[in-house]
Amino acid sequence: MVLVFAAQLLHSQNPPDVKLEKNLVPNGSFENFRKKANNLRQAIPWQPIASVDYYQSPLSNDTTAQKGAYEGYSYIGLRFQKRYKEFAQVKLVEPLHRGTVYAFSMHVRLAFWSNAILKSFGAIFSKAGYRGQGDAVKSSMIDTVNKKGLMKNFQWFTIRGFYKADGGEKYLTIGNFAPEVKKDMTRMNLFNMGYKEAYYFVDDISLTKFKEPKEEVEVVIVGPSHKEVEDSTLVVKKDIQVGEKVALKNIFFEDGKYYLLPESYAELNKLAQYLLKNPTIEIQINGHSDNSGLKFKNQKISELRAREVFEYLIKKGVQNKMYYKGFGSTQPIASNDTDEGKAMNRRVEFEIIKK
Repeated sequence: MVLVFAAQLLHSQNPPDVKLEKNLVPNGSFENFRKKANNLRQAIPWQPIASVDYYQSPLSNDTTAQKGAYEGYSYIGLRFQKRYKEFAQVKLVEPLHRGTVYAFSMHVRLAFWSNAILKSFGAIFSKAGYRGQGDAVKSSMIDTVNKKGLMKNFQWFTIRGFYKADGGEKYLTIGNFAPEVKKDMTRMNLFNMGYKEAYYFVDDISLTKFKEPKEEVEVVIVGPSHKEVEDSTLVVKKDIQVGEKVALKNIFFEDGKYYLLPESYAELNKLAQYLLKNPTIEIQINGHSDNSGLKFKNQKISELRAREVFEYLIKKGVQNKMYYKGFGSTQPIASNDTDEGKAMNRRVEFEIIKK
């Protein structure tokens, strides 16, 4: 059920005394990527429906006042034409809980070359991902509608809304959900009779549990207490400095491969909690190997293992800027002449890049 169908187009303050929890949209700012490329798939775990552009810097020919990302460096672009439209989709950090109200927001900007504007733009929550127009029901949607069209002089504007979950929704899809996009577009210049295209940049997408302020009441619990237990936080010294490294213990991979084993999740969940509580810290995940086998294979598997940790953290909802790198056997911390030394050299660590 949607509580608000028409989201706000202007920035607004959150209501007083309202605490917003962690962002359930993984990589909601698009800042973390496997490698620089124009393909949205690099901004893991996002997936395009049709061809969605992915940018890591301002366009060289964009001369508007607010060119580039809303915040940071990365953002995406969705194209809409007479018989064509694009969507961006992502699996949420966790399924939505039935009856829980969530606050949603995203920042949108009309591209400078557009000759048309959309009348509606929004988000759909689904259990299996968006498969077509049949999934575009109002009860699963936060949709912004403006009969005059959605734009703010090529500047960023905010779309906000509240969603009451049916329960079990796992996916978020961004785009235009009108049955016929050509009827949902309005031409900016009525005297220009060429093809119509509306192109929108999107950045900083957020979905958080919304908690209304409640009057404090003393509660006495009789009998066993069943409180939710959060993952514990990785213990890191308070005065850790840029350049310092922290080895991750109890990280396990399948022998000779880069797949994380379930035994690793407890340690990685602790690291995720640490980063969620310190959102300004930037880190690099470093992968290392011993000197057994070929050097190039060691380097490759160490990089892939670092990438696995990087992607796991993103899917757990970590929004910090992160990088990953494989060093192979070039940085041993123990002798490779013994099995114990080799085991110590096969490690994953994180390095503080920025505080």
